[in-house]
Amino acid sequence: MAGRAGFAAPQDENAARLQQLARVTSELGAAETIDAVIEAAVKHLADAIGAAVTTLMLRDGDELVLVGGHGLQDGIAERWHSFPIAHDNPASEAAREARPILVRDRDDIAARYPDMVDDTPEGRSVVGLPLGAVGVPVGVAGLTFDEGWLPGPGELDLLMTFAEACGQAIRRVRARAEAEESARQLQFLADASAELAGSLDYRSTLAKVADLVVPGLADWCAVDVLERGELTTLAVAHADPEKVAWAWELQRRYPPDRDAPTGARNVVRTGQSELYESITDEMLAAGARDEEHLRLARELHLRSAIVVPLRVHDRTFGAITLIRAETARRYGPADLAMAEDLGRRAATAIENAQLHSATSDVARELQRAVLPADLDTIADWQVAAYSQPGDESGVGGDFYDAVPLPDGRLAVFIGDVMGHGVQAAAAMASLRASVRAFMSVDPAPAAVLDYLHKMFDLLAIAQLVSLVYVVIDPDTASLDLVNAGHYPPLIVGKDRTVRFANTPPRRPLGMERDVCRSATFPFDATDTLLLFTDGLVERRTENIDEGLDRVRDKAEVLTGADLQEGLRLLVERVQRERGDDDVTALAVRGA
Repeated sequence: MAGRAGFAAPQDENAARLQQLARVTSELGAAETIDAVIEAAVKHLADAIGAAVTTLMLRDGDELVLVGGHGLQDGIAERWHSFPIAHDNPASEAAREARPILVRDRDDIAARYPDMVDDTPEGRSVVGLPLGAVGVPVGVAGLTFDEGWLPGPGELDLLMTFAEACGQAIRRVRARAEAEESARQLQFLADASAELAGSLDYRSTLAKVADLVVPGLADWCAVDVLERGELTTLAVAHADPEKVAWAWELQRRYPPDRDAPTGARNVVRTGQSELYESITDEMLAAGARDEEHLRLARELHLRSAIVVPLRVHDRTFGAITLIRAETARRYGPADLAMAEDLGRRAATAIENAQLHSATSDVARELQRAVLPADLDTIADWQVAAYSQPGDESGVGGDFYDAVPLPDGRLAVFIGDVMGHGVQAAAAMASLRASVRAFMSVDPAPAAVLDYLHKMFDLLAIAQLVSLVYVVIDPDTASLDLVNAGHYPPLIVGKDRTVRFANTPPRRPLGMERDVCRSATFPFDATDTLLLFTDGLVERRTENIDEGLDRVRDKAEVLTGADLQEGLRLLVERVQRERGDDDVTALAVRGA
């Protein structure tokens, strides 16, 4: 397509170029990385169609970013490195309108896009191709031809076929990268959980967590903790130790502003996270103390940042800051959710450490802190809970929760960590947080149990944990559950019929894993689901079946209007004698 020849070249040359374009399109279909897409879409496309200049620009929020170019004049790449989609130029217009833009010559450029005149040589035509014909384009391919040549309808169809293939390749590569990122985040949360649950020295533990964050999830990580009313930087992490030392020196020279409207101190004040998908020079200038401070901040080349509170049950212990500088990918809402989960886990670790060093009254506070306290506020559901630790410290190893899902379903679970006291409570806090984290990825029962098994296998966790996890779907009048070595749930009908939701026996977490399969049972909105731990049914002087029969025989009391009172009465009538194990029960029905 050199000059006006283009696709109008002699027949043999034209056919050869069509074959080249087809090969480039096929190459896009096999591309596994963004770099491979750029190579095909820029250099190979230029060779195939004979364009004087080819460029590839990818959408990043409200901007187009130049990621590759061939045949560019000196200075063009720097001037057009990134620009708003709202700007008047062929690429931005192609992105806005999701259609090809064709500009005949320099006079046409001057009339339609005056800002581009100085960057357009005489006799050049310009074509902007949106990448992806379906939905919002992921970017734009820019082509410049000599002698003012523009493609005709048939030639433009071929170029748009290439552009669609390029858009599909970018979406596919990004989807794969996002899946790999999600896997890394799950792995990180599992590693962080092990660190946080493995020690009650929160200072050293949080420093280790900061090191875990870098470089997989952030280029920089800082942890600030409230101690005696003052916010103290506990840890700073970067892959380069010299940069860590430099960051400490920078903080010494420019101490954080106590009243700063953004950043860690504001997050600690408000308890609200902050997400900066793109850090602009205006942001840096607004936060700088003087010209030297601004110069140093610019040298960091900060791209994106997240600041989340170390917060649990309305208590804020500090903040974690994640920053991307060397990494090109910017943070988004999914990254924020992961960071907030980390903040909750870290806050729980701090709380556990504080409670461990206090009296038995503080130990009982730990039990209340790690178990849900707002189950009675879930819309469209009645949820009642009973929990009585068997240990003298008032801290047990049972955990439970009920979490409304966005589509109207309700996820509920109950589990039992072997042991008592602070150690068991720390483990059950970690397990409860892990279940909630895995739910955010996929709430399906089999998927959550599979994630938990993988976490136990990966971390070689020897702690034995039994668990029942259930998802109730009011639209289908059914529930799905998985049971890992726990007692079966009980379903109580409005007509007082009682049946156990029995499934094939599975091993607890911490043992050799079973196949993760869920079972489905009918469950009407007027039915009541009862989950319970072994303390409710086990007695030293009788077999398990007698205890289960006792619960089944008394379960009709749950059909009363006040579910919380019904649960209290059930426990009272079933417990003929007080054992030394934790007694926990959770009852659920439609409101």
